[in-house]
Amino acid sequence: MNDVVRKPRLRPLSAVRVALVVFIGPVMLVAATVAAAAEAARSLRAGRPPAGAIDSDAWRGGGVRRRAAAHTRVGVSTQERSKALVGDDTVPRPSVQHTRAVTIDAPTKQVWRWLAQIGQDRAGFYSYRWLENLAGCRMRNADRVHPEWQQRETGDQLLLHHETGLQVLAVDAGRSLTLDCGWYFVLECDGPDRSRLLARWRIASGPLNVAFALLFDLPHFLMERKMLLGIKSRAENTS
Repeated sequence: MNDVVRKPRLRPLSAVRVALVVFIGPVMLVAATVAAAAEAARSLRAGRPPAGAIDSDAWRGGGVRRRAAAHTRVGVSTQERSKALVGDDTVPRPSVQHTRAVTIDAPTKQVWRWLAQIGQDRAGFYSYRWLENLAGCRMRNADRVHPEWQQRETGDQLLLHHETGLQVLAVDAGRSLTLDCGWYFVLECDGPDRSRLLARWRIASGPLNVAFALLFDLPHFLMERKMLLGIKSRAENTS
């Protein structure tokens, strides 16, 4: 009989703490957006531009939509946004997909060593540690490659928090790391001693999933972008 992999769960108080840190920013942003929209509607009925409007396109929403969409594809080309990646099969029909990438002036073998050791109980995520620890993650970010943290296998738990994490669904050493919940990384050669590291996040269809994605979108973007840049900086400065 196959062993059942049980994902560790956050204790109730830890879950509340994480939720407050992760979602309070987006909730406040949504509240501010709703308030601004209400003010804009009142202004339109009164026949005047909203307070703080810079130009007609911006306050009508056209510019806002373009800026809002841009962060879902930071650093990627049009081709990379639509190309199939290893890991796409974990969420075959997504309602939301974000692809972000960074060019790293280092060979893929060197970059992989930094990616392979991510995790709360290993090298951290090279992101905003103060924010992660505000959520109670007890995170540390490594500044060197640890040989003892280089092995990743299917079925491993990659910890996000000292109490919980994501299951590793697939590993192709030097090329890709696929986690559950639709989050995965693909490493590609981009010329001599140069690499492209792509991160993709897919959300399955369903109103609850979409609502979660909308709330989690901003913090995920900020943390993931910092992580990609953290890997880039470390890999490029590895002797």
